[in-house]
Amino acid sequence: MSTLDRTRCRLRAHPLALDATLAAGVLACMVAGSFVDPSGRDGGEWAIRSPGPLAVVLMVLGALALVFRRRAPRTVLALTGTFSVVESVVDDPRAPVAMSAVVALFTVAASTDRPTTWRLGLLTMTVLTGAAMLAGPLPWYAQENLAIFAWTGIGATAGDAVRSRRAVVQAIRERAERAERTREEEARRRVAEERLRIARDLHDVVAHHIALVNVQAGVAAHVMDKRPDQAKEALAHVREASRSALNELRATVGLLRQSGDPEAPTEPAPGLDRLDELVGTFRSAGLHVDVARADQGTTLPAAAGLAAYRVIQEALTNVQKHAGTEAKAEVSVVRVGPNVEITVLDNGAAEDDESQGGGHGLLGMRERVTALRGTLTTGPRYGGGFRVHAILPVRTRSRAAEDAV
Repeated sequence: MSTLDRTRCRLRAHPLALDATLAAGVLACMVAGSFVDPSGRDGGEWAIRSPGPLAVVLMVLGALALVFRRRAPRTVLALTGTFSVVESVVDDPRAPVAMSAVVALFTVAASTDRPTTWRLGLLTMTVLTGAAMLAGPLPWYAQENLAIFAWTGIGATAGDAVRSRRAVVQAIRERAERAERTREEEARRRVAEERLRIARDLHDVVAHHIALVNVQAGVAAHVMDKRPDQAKEALAHVREASRSALNELRATVGLLRQSGDPEAPTEPAPGLDRLDELVGTFRSAGLHVDVARADQGTTLPAAAGLAAYRVIQEALTNVQKHAGTEAKAEVSVVRVGPNVEITVLDNGAAEDDESQGGGHGLLGMRERVTALRGTLTTGPRYGGGFRVHAILPVRTRSRAAEDAV
């Protein structure tokens, strides 16, 4: 920070001292101007004169009033205007007492609105100029009278310009602060959405594969002694499920890597094209699953395809965990107009895994579907079992906008 900037900051921190300094400067200018005679009484040339006692008193009083110009700008304008009128009517030779009134008018214009500036500026200009022209000792066309008219107009105009500039700067500053707050809120919102999305993915991956590992490990432990071949097959399924879990966890956690990281995953997100593979993992764990598809080869966007895959995965995982050993599940994927409807039914006693200790399975499914402007309904079936029904739009908002362009 330069010396000038430091001085400016100090003066702004002490406004009374700044006003006192300004008043001293105005007094010095008025006193210096009172010694100059521009009227050319001796042959039309400038001359030196001596101000009268009344002029000195009025100049001092006008300067003292300016010290309080910030606290009571209109009162100071009235006082300095009165001093200027008295000096214009009574004193001869004239002294530039009106300079204090011009500074006071500038202060009023800079601290109030434009209509008030117009009213007070015209009033001050009319009173000072009229008093000097009509009741003063000089002719009405004297240049001192015209100078009063000009300087009062300049004071009001300059004050209004300063006020307008301050308003513009303040508006720009508020707009920048509001934009900064908006950016911070948007950044926080995106971080929260990303954390929620990763949490959903982690939940779906872990819940699905751990459920499969648990079932296959139970089968292996049950038949280890009597049917070692079946136990070996179950352990192979455990190994496959754990490998799949590790791969999906690596892909999910890899999303947190930098975009330029060569180790970042490049495998596309799973979708309905991997439905048979997903259902096969449950069938290998002993769950009877029937699949019916009438989506006519519909290709979903990546986000919708991932949501559909995760909904089916979570629904079947709940069936595996809660519907009992004899449960059967039915999965249907149907294209209905602009939407794809996904339904997962079971004939067991499946329950919302949130009621089983605070899980987030159905909540995660609902968040996924709602984020795509779809709908999800879940609940018990009449006669037993559970039903999960999701409606997903074939086109996401971003893809529809791209097609429109």
